Amino acid sequence: MEIVEDVVIVGAGIAGLTTSLGLHRLGIRSLVLESSDELRITGFAFTTWSNAWKALDAVGIGESLRHQHYLTPSILVSSTFLDQPASEISYKGHEIRCLQRRLLLETLAKELPSDTIRFSSKVVSIEESGFFKRLHLSDGTILKTKVLIGCDGVNSVVAKWLGFDKPVFTGRSAIRGSANFKGGHGFGLKFRQFLGKGLRSGFLPCNDENFYWFLTWIPSTKDEELEDDPVKLKQFVMSKLEDIPNEMKSVVGKTELDAIASSPLRYRRPWELLWGNISKGNVCVAGDALHPMTPDLGQGGCAALEDGVVLARCIAEALLKPGGEENNGKIVDEEEEYKRIEMGLKNYAQERRWRSIDLVSTAYMVGYIQQNSGKIMNFLRDKFLSRFLPGMLLRKASFDCGTLKY
Repeated sequence: MEIVEDVVIVGAGIAGLTTSLGLHRLGIRSLVLESSDELRITGFAFTTWSNAWKALDAVGIGESLRHQHYLTPSILVSSTFLDQPASEISYKGHEIRCLQRRLLLETLAKELPSDTIRFSSKVVSIEESGFFKRLHLSDGTILKTKVLIGCDGVNSVVAKWLGFDKPVFTGRSAIRGSANFKGGHGFGLKFRQFLGKGLRSGFLPCNDENFYWFLTWIPSTKDEELEDDPVKLKQFVMSKLEDIPNEMKSVVGKTELDAIASSPLRYRRPWELLWGNISKGNVCVAGDALHPMTPDLGQGGCAALEDGVVLARCIAEALLKPGGEENNGKIVDEEEEYKRIEMGLKNYAQERRWRSIDLVSTAYMVGYIQQNSGKIMNFLRDKFLSRFLPGMLLRKASFDCGTLKY
C-alpha cells in the first residue's frame, strides 16, 4: 500500500525542519523523513549572524532562542605568525550569537505536529509516478508525494537524483568541540580567532556555561586515524595550541570526549550551482544538499535557515489559493497543480542560486587566505587583509530572506 503526501522532506536537519515549520505556519502539512532513530546533533554549535535571526523570526522561534544565547559584541583576531596586537572588530548594529545546534533542532521539532517527523526512514530510491514522485524506503515503505525536498546533507540522495556530483574535498579538515563550565566560565563574550602557520582556530561562548571551539588544519596521511578517536583528537588539538592564549587551552581541556568531532571540509563547486538543477519538476534541494561550504564565513547553517523560509514561501504560493484556503475545496487538476509546483520551485531555485554561489565561493577563498601557510600570504593577510575580511563577513550577514508572506 502506498502512502500519499503533499510534501515530503528528506532530512530532519536545519533546512528540513525550518522548511517544515514554515509550511506548518502557512497551514500546509509536510512529512519529514529522518534516517536516524532520533534528531542528529552534529557540530555542537554554529555562529548565527543577523540574516539567520531574521529567518528564525520569520518562522516564529527567534525570541525563545535569544533568551538562551548571549549576544556577541565583537571579534578579536590574533596572528600566530606576526608579533602584533590583536585586531578587534565591533559587531555593534549586528546580531551575532553562538547557537547550540541541539537547542535549535529541538525547538524546531517541538513547534511541529507530533506526527511530522518519521525516524528510521532512509530513502533508497526515487521514481517518477505521473505527477508524483514515488519514494522507496529501506523498511519497504512506499510513499508518493506531490513535492519532494532534499535536505539530506552532503551525501544527499535527492541531490544525486537531480544530477549533482558529490561535494569536493577541499584538502582541509575541522575539529569542533563544546565545553561546559558549570557555574560559569568567566571568559567574557567576545569571539576569539587565531590565524597563522596553516591553522585557523577560535572559541566563543554560547551562554554563561557553554563554549564552542574549532580548529581547522590541512591533514596529512597519518592524520586520517584521528577522525574516529576522540582521545587522539583532543591530544592533537592541544598540541597545536602552543601559540594560543591559555583561555582556549582551558576550553579545549574542559571538553568531554563525547563532545569532540572531526570531519573533512567539503564544498560544492560554484559552476555546479550555476548550471545544475537546483529544482527539476516537483523536486528540489536545500541546505547542505544544495550548498555545502567551508565554515570560514560561518554561514552554512544560516543559509540553511534562509533556504527554509524562501522554500516554504514558494511552495505555499504554489499550493494555496490567494484567499489562503487550499484549493477552495475544489478538486484540483493534477497537471495544473504540478505546473504551479514546478514554477514555485523554479522561483525558489532562482532566488537561492546566486546567494549560494556567493557564499560557497567566498567561504572557500576566505579559508584559503586565512589558512595559507606561505610566508608572503601570511604577511599580507595579517598586515592588510585582516582588516578587510571581518567587514566582508558582516556584509554577507546583512542579507534578508524575507518573511513567510507570499
